[in-house]
Amino acid sequence: MPNFQKFSAVIGRILLGLYFLIPGISKVAGFEATAIYMSEHGMILVPFFLGITIILQIGGGIALILGFRISEVSFMFAVLTLIISLVMHDFWNLESGIQQAHEMQNFVKNMAIMAGLLVLSATQHIGTWSLTSSTSEANV
Repeated sequence: MPNFQKFSAVIGRILLGLYFLIPGISKVAGFEATAIYMSEHGMILVPFFLGITIILQIGGGIALILGFRISEVSFMFAVLTLIISLVMHDFWNLESGIQQAHEMQNFVKNMAIMAGLLVLSATQHIGTWSLTSSTSEANV
């Protein structure tokens, strides 16, 4: 595989890791505000699910950045992204207007991110510049 493809794969993986790590840290700092937002969207057991989300986003974000268990972490994030999108960006329950358009945009954006995560989770040779790369040959 050409070096630019390996480089692109690694940078993409790191950016996806940051996409989850930074909001995970922000949820810690803004725990109460995030809990209120989740409650307003009808989420149940908010402290429990918010805590789980924080752990998954921070831990999984770091794992993707470092290249640890890439397939598993990417798939977990794809599932998490789908759940968050269905619960938190339910544009179909809103009346037409700016709020509905905003939630639909977030939903569609999340589906694109989920697609990238699924592709990353299905990639067989993803070890280049990662903690789990092969010592005999580094592949993406």
